[in-house]
Amino acid sequence: MTDDLVSVLRPLLTAEVRAEAPASGVEPADLEQTVWLRLLEQLDTAGPPADPPGWLRETVATEARRATRPERPYDAEPADLTTPGPEHLALLTARRRTLRAAVRRLPGRCPRLLEAMLSPRDLTYREIAGELGISQGSLGPERAKCLGCLRRLLAPEVAAREARG
Repeated sequence: MTDDLVSVLRPLLTAEVRAEAPASGVEPADLEQTVWLRLLEQLDTAGPPADPPGWLRETVATEARRATRPERPYDAEPADLTTPGPEHLALLTARRRTLRAAVRRLPGRCPRLLEAMLSPRDLTYREIAGELGISQGSLGPERAKCLGCLRRLLAPEVAAREARG
């Protein structure tokens, strides 16, 4: 059935496309391919058209008009690029997990010091010193030492991650 329909419609389609394509500015082969695709969709959803030649003429004209429509601007609001998307949030969460895991592996009181500095409560030096039971003056040098340890601990992980990507 489909082979018969194709062989009946092929010469008519070629003639219709030659007539419509130049006026619409579309490549004849593209228009022909689109019409064949529409025929397959028609066969899949509703079966063969009742009037195949009429259906073909109408579809060629419709597809040629569709190709000549000017592009319209998108009226919706553009995406909000100021808020992070799900991919960004997932990467940020993974980085935080990696950082927290590395902080927990540090020696001495470095884990407590850096956890206090990473706290969402945004503690002052005075509050951190009081929480850790050390003088506020020794907090800066202690922090520098802990950050150096953290940097050395994370260096292989960062280098390995950059090499992959």
